[in-house]
Amino acid sequence: MAATGKGGLGPEAKAGLLLGAAALLGVLAENIEAVRPFYDKFLLAQLAVEIDGDGIAKPLLLWINDGLMAIFFLLIALEIKREAREGALSSWKQAALPVYGAVGGMAIPAATFLAVVGWDSEAAKGWAIPAATDIAFALGVLSLLGKRVPGELKTFLLALAVVDDVGAILIIAVFYTSKLSLFALALTAIAGGGLIALNLLGVKKLPPYVLLGLVLWVCVLKSGVHATLAGVAIGFAIPLTLDKAGRSPAKAAEHGLHPWVSYLVMPLFAFANAGVPLAGLNAEQLFAPLSLAIMLGLFVGKQVGVFGFGYAAIKLGLAAPPQRASLMQLYGVACLAGIGFTMSLFIGGLAYSDPENQNLVRIGVIAGSLLSGVVGSVVLLLAKARAERKDEKAEAAAA
Repeated sequence: MAATGKGGLGPEAKAGLLLGAAALLGVLAENIEAVRPFYDKFLLAQLAVEIDGDGIAKPLLLWINDGLMAIFFLLIALEIKREAREGALSSWKQAALPVYGAVGGMAIPAATFLAVVGWDSEAAKGWAIPAATDIAFALGVLSLLGKRVPGELKTFLLALAVVDDVGAILIIAVFYTSKLSLFALALTAIAGGGLIALNLLGVKKLPPYVLLGLVLWVCVLKSGVHATLAGVAIGFAIPLTLDKAGRSPAKAAEHGLHPWVSYLVMPLFAFANAGVPLAGLNAEQLFAPLSLAIMLGLFVGKQVGVFGFGYAAIKLGLAAPPQRASLMQLYGVACLAGIGFTMSLFIGGLAYSDPENQNLVRIGVIAGSLLSGVVGSVVLLLAKARAERKDEKAEAAAA
């Protein structure tokens, strides 16, 4: 997770930088007059997959958000399954602190958002936007800091993000589902049952899961439930246990998908969804209730929720503090948890359909994520410098 020993960047840092560059390109494409028509044409280009006149026709933007993001959620499900079975969430002793931090990191940002826009306002349906953490961006920033951050805090952030992703999946399934088609839901149940049957029958080959997963994705897309949740179902169905060759199908799928998601799916999503028009951007837009609620939810709500709940759990004896890390460093990582870019933009697209609100979402997400990343990095650098000065004084005293 850290920078490589030969001075190069680690994979998380590279993925985070690429994601940032793709988002910046999206903003530039929307704001350079000569480029904007091509950017809009790219996003609105119709792509159809049909058999005998029946099929799916969507603009490219929705193929990215409904199709490619299903692969992103598939990877999330595989990571959650592995962490729950044998990783940072495999025992309550390991999971306690990130679980408490994640609960606070979802509840307080949502409450902050609602306090700004009003509990009964039309904008309140976007309450979950600041509750999400972008693990690629957050880990990317953390990795750029290298050995200045203890490895235990990287594990904490990863585990917190995994729990956060579980919450986001449940939120999308329960609160952001459109009008349901009972027929498509019945087909979804049949396809989902088929995935469960493959797992129970001990099928260890990936192609049957992929083929049935494609059927499931189409059924979920037509059902009114968001299509990305099909990726979650597929990920949970793929077995983690070893096959006859001693390989885990779930780990093999995770390993194979990781570079595609990190270097293609997420950057493409960022490029397609970060294009906020900056012409005429003013304080009125930045401090509009919706954009302000998201910005404060990510920047203030996340750090208060993650650090506050985590610190309370430590003081109450409900969780052990991270080893070799100070409270100041824990606070710095809590700030980084406010980088909500990818998932926040995704939920924002589900919550609002009108362009005006979507632009306010982008403004709030970008502002809140930037503030969280900058402040979190500064806090962690100051914490490292403080620890080094303390060590120097201790060595001088001992001498």
